[in-house]
Amino acid sequence: MVAGLNPEILTWARETAGLDLETAARKIGLNAARGVSGADRLAALEAGDGTPTMAQLRNMSQNYHRPLLTFYMTKVPVPAELGQDFRSLPDQGDPSNVLLATLLRDVKARQSLVRDALEDDEDVSEVALVGSQAGVRDAARLSNALVEAIGFSRAEFRARASAEEAFGYLRALAEARGVFVLLAGDCGHWSTAIDVGIFRGFAIADEVAPFIVVNDQDAKAAWSFTLLHELAHLLIGESGVSGGPPQGDVEQLCNDTAAASLITQAEVASVPLVGGARDVIQIDALAQRARVSRSMIAYQLFRAGRLTRGRWEELRDQFRTEWLALKARTKEKNRGSTGGPDWYVVRRHRLGAALLSIARQGMADGSLTPTRAARMLGVKPMAVYPLLAEPRRATA
Repeated sequence: MVAGLNPEILTWARETAGLDLETAARKIGLNAARGVSGADRLAALEAGDGTPTMAQLRNMSQNYHRPLLTFYMTKVPVPAELGQDFRSLPDQGDPSNVLLATLLRDVKARQSLVRDALEDDEDVSEVALVGSQAGVRDAARLSNALVEAIGFSRAEFRARASAEEAFGYLRALAEARGVFVLLAGDCGHWSTAIDVGIFRGFAIADEVAPFIVVNDQDAKAAWSFTLLHELAHLLIGESGVSGGPPQGDVEQLCNDTAAASLITQAEVASVPLVGGARDVIQIDALAQRARVSRSMIAYQLFRAGRLTRGRWEELRDQFRTEWLALKARTKEKNRGSTGGPDWYVVRRHRLGAALLSIARQGMADGSLTPTRAARMLGVKPMAVYPLLAEPRRATA
């Protein structure tokens, strides 16, 4: 048994995980005993009648998506300020929203560690682009400011061999200006993947340590648009989470800004549309040339009045269905294969060069312990040293 726990923490952790007593009892393995149901046994624990075992606490930690140390806090914590929710769905009780809230808490905690590390540096300065266009509500003007702020070249972007390489180019520009760009779409395991219909991106408009998270569950061709969308959030100084159809003036502004940075109105106007499958071929061609997703092109055609809402929604659903089918085929193809990408290579790619650099510097000068660096990077302490080791380059 574990003594000294505040039972209010048990109730808070369960409720913020979106679980009722019956569901929670089943998930944590609290079965009926001596004629008392699992739900009633859990209710008793939450009322302070008895204390959970260590095994039960571990199960709660896993199924409530909370660190084990959470249950040892003396009082219920004040909710973290995560910025505005720019999405239209789903409601807070939706299981997918619980996972998203878990991810956002983790990102916010890691961002705070990065900010602390930067503030310890006497030469730290604020990131100039954050809030530099506060109050601007014109997409063309905001796009021009964004392009100038990060030194973005549409020609260089399109010259990359793939959409993923184009994203790498854009990400490097953002990180060079002091923005930390992470790829994250789950809570540490594939079973907690968060669908892109729930969340596409997240921005923390902090002047010292601005963070952007791109949901890597999305198609790689969509990553760059999301990154530019979230950069627009940073420029106007508004933190928040984005996903689903754009709702409200701010989301539409950031969407239009990202689109204007990637393609021109003339390109959208010049797409020959005659209806049927031929339209898809034309959309494919521009998407390939611009290194963006087909859905993004279809939406811009709708915004320009060249597609009806019904036709745009039809194409959007078609493109998503085709992408999901391709994703499923790829997963099935790789199911029986051995090997695959090295875990550390994948993790470095998701974390980004900027975050790895801060951790390396902190470990080198002693300002970061392995435990603190592990929290910053979202890994176990034993993984810190191999993760931060500089990858070997092939020699001629």
